[in-house]
Amino acid sequence: VSHQRTDWISIHGHICQLLLPVLGPQPCFHSEKDRKHGKEQLLRRQESLIAVALSTAQGFVWAGKPLEAIPAALQALRFSSRVFGSSSVQLVPIYLLLAEASTGTGHLRQAAKYLSQARWIVLQTPDCSAALQSKLHRGLGLFSAAEGNLDQALYHLANDVYLATAEFGLNSVEVSGGYFHMANIFFRQNKMDAANSLYTEV
Repeated sequence: VSHQRTDWISIHGHICQLLLPVLGPQPCFHSEKDRKHGKEQLLRRQESLIAVALSTAQGFVWAGKPLEAIPAALQALRFSSRVFGSSSVQLVPIYLLLAEASTGTGHLRQAAKYLSQARWIVLQTPDCSAALQSKLHRGLGLFSAAEGNLDQALYHLANDVYLATAEFGLNSVEVSGGYFHMANIFFRQNKMDAANSLYTEV
C-alpha cells in the first residue's frame, strides 16, 4: 500500500490522463494517410508522457525527495525504451537520474546498475556528445563520493569539467557543477585551499 501511495504521489496522479490514449486500444485506420497521422499522434503523446515523467522525477530529486523520484523516472525509462529503443542515448539521462535517486535512498547496488547501463550505452555510441559524456562522469563522480571513494570521485569530476568545458566553454554555467562537487570533496578531505579556490571559481 505504501508503494502504491508513493507511486501515485510521484507520477500516476500527473500522467493518469495521458496513459489511456497511449496504452489503450488504438483506433483502426482505413487509409495510409490516417495510419501515418495516427502513428505521429501516438508518438507525440508518448513523448509528452516521457517529458512529464522526466521533469517530475527531476523535480523530486532537486527537492531532496529521491524516493518519490524513482517511480516517475521508471515511467520515463519505460516509455523511452518503447519509443527510442533500449540502447538509445535518450535513455542515458534517465539512467543517471535513477542512479542519483537510488544513491539518495541508500540503494548503492541499484545505483551502480543504472550507471553501468548508462556507461554501456555511451560506450556503444561513437558520436556521443561531450555534454552527455560530461553528465555520465558527473553521475559516476557523485556515486564514487557516496561510496567514500574520493580519489575516484575527483577523477570522474575532473573529466566532467573537461568535457563540459569542451562542449560549452571555459566560463559556462554548465562547468560550475563539476567544480562545485570537486570543491565539496576537497572540503571533506580538509584541503581548504583547493576547496576555497574552486568555490570561488563557481
